[in-house]
Amino acid sequence: MALDRFIHERKNAWQRLELLLQLLNRMTLRRLHKEEVRELGRIYRRTASDLAIARAESRDPRLINYLNSLVIRAHGRIYRADAQGGRRIRNFFARDFPQTFRRTWRYTATAFGVFLLFSLIAFFGTRHDPDFSEFAGISPFFREIVINNRTHWWEDLNEANQIGSSQIFTNNIRVTFYAFALGAMFGVGTLYILAFNGAMFGAILALTYRAGFGNDLLAFVVGHGVIELSCIFIAGGAGLLIGTALLMPGNLSRGDALKSRGMEAVRLVVGCVPLLIVAGIIEGFISPAPINPAIKFTIAVVTGVALYSYLVLAGRETTEVPAP
Repeated sequence: MALDRFIHERKNAWQRLELLLQLLNRMTLRRLHKEEVRELGRIYRRTASDLAIARAESRDPRLINYLNSLVIRAHGRIYRADAQGGRRIRNFFARDFPQTFRRTWRYTATAFGVFLLFSLIAFFGTRHDPDFSEFAGISPFFREIVINNRTHWWEDLNEANQIGSSQIFTNNIRVTFYAFALGAMFGVGTLYILAFNGAMFGAILALTYRAGFGNDLLAFVVGHGVIELSCIFIAGGAGLLIGTALLMPGNLSRGDALKSRGMEAVRLVVGCVPLLIVAGIIEGFISPAPINPAIKFTIAVVTGVALYSYLVLAGRETTEVPAP
């Protein structure tokens, strides 16, 4: 009689769980109503408890097998996540990453502005006086031995493209990570990385133009540079998100602001990873190749249009959340 009463009291919940699982056979978890999702979790936990009771107090194998099967099915549907492996990745790159970029574009633009400012200062300062390049971290040895001898150092990549590409990718990841992670120093670390890399880029470009082979360096950089520099600016924007959360949390506590903007920042950095892989491949195999520079500039235009069309247009079919 106790078993019959147990089944009678619980069977409606089990049947409801069966119904919800049948709904999930026809749709994804995300498409369930919020109340249905909560109900699913609540009934699942209750049924798991019922299974434990049945195992401890009942010897009816049919009931135990039924509840065990029901709990396993519900567990699989809940914790498999609506966004299973491939779907979650697809949704991230099709929607989450470009939407986050658009919400936080001002931070990315600020990072670009800092990089550009120090690039221009270093470029024109070095064009006027080559010794100025030392302020940008360029050693006199590099200037005398490499630049003044018009050495095309990037052409060494042609001797081992696979190794060079992997090293480039690793270095790009490192710079991108620093631009992001040093935002924890109230944004100052991020600004330093952007300023330092911008100044170095501007100084080296000016030195090569003084030596008469600046166009050669520019042709090398342009093919991969659109994607690579964009990733550095995006990661720099992510670092500034972290820094401003610490310095200017607004109406939120610093902890809440850091949590909110930190999630946005992580999405930006994760979204840059495949882009850096593409940039590394181009830099290792195409940029140093002895081909017509017009091809490299064409690659720059195509990759730039493709990248920013994706960042500006992807994921617009869904409602976007305002920037934090």
